Amino acid sequence: MKKPIIGVLPLYDSDKKSYWMLPDYMYAIESSGGIPMMLPLTTNLDIIVRLAHEFDGFLFTGGHDLNPELYHEKVEETCGELCHERDRMEALLFQKVAQLDKPAFGICRGLQLFNVMLGGSLIQDIPTGLQLPTPVQHKQSPPYTNLVHEVHIANHNLLHDILQTHTIKVNSYHHQGIKVLADQLTAVAVAEDGLVEAVVMPERTFVMAVQWHPEYSFSVDEYSQKLFSSFVSSCQSLSYDQNIEDIIA
Repeated sequence: MKKPIIGVLPLYDSDKKSYWMLPDYMYAIESSGGIPMMLPLTTNLDIIVRLAHEFDGFLFTGGHDLNPELYHEKVEETCGELCHERDRMEALLFQKVAQLDKPAFGICRGLQLFNVMLGGSLIQDIPTGLQLPTPVQHKQSPPYTNLVHEVHIANHNLLHDILQTHTIKVNSYHHQGIKVLADQLTAVAVAEDGLVEAVVMPERTFVMAVQWHPEYSFSVDEYSQKLFSSFVSSCQSLSYDQNIEDIIA
């Protein structure tokens, strides 16, 4: 079986003016049978279209807050650091990937990106924008392998098919979340406070995103392993002309 090559959206350090990668993303993909490759940070449309065609699937990583202007709101004081280049690149790439029906897996910011790109909006800061009498711990302290709150999974959807359970415990490290869900997405898991924790795009083969961080808990949590395994399997391509073993030989 040929290993799929999966594009991983880069992280960006504005102080160092460099893009970089957390090894947990790469390890989870490689351990699940894929070949992870960090993409360049570019807003060049020709390059983005070429990337969309060449790779077998895409992992949309966590990181910066999305610019609230993308969902027609002003930037509040509680909004975090923005990265306009990431917003632009990921918007263009997600649009093309969805059009091609290539597998796309979003994590944390990735979930928020999918929602905003499809017309939804975000809570800019959960502690101030989602005030509940019994708040869920959405932003935990390290280590992020710890699982700190439950999410409840609906029936008859891609996430439930993968995990085969209605409740799991997850880690959590985010201060934003979905306010208005995009029409083209279906919420398939929620936290105990009602916040959307996972979405799918039913009209596509595999477009799914989660609010938690399965890359951090991959080594200790079977459900995190199932998520990455299913994503990598969906990226499995028969388009290569040669096996990697043939190339090495």
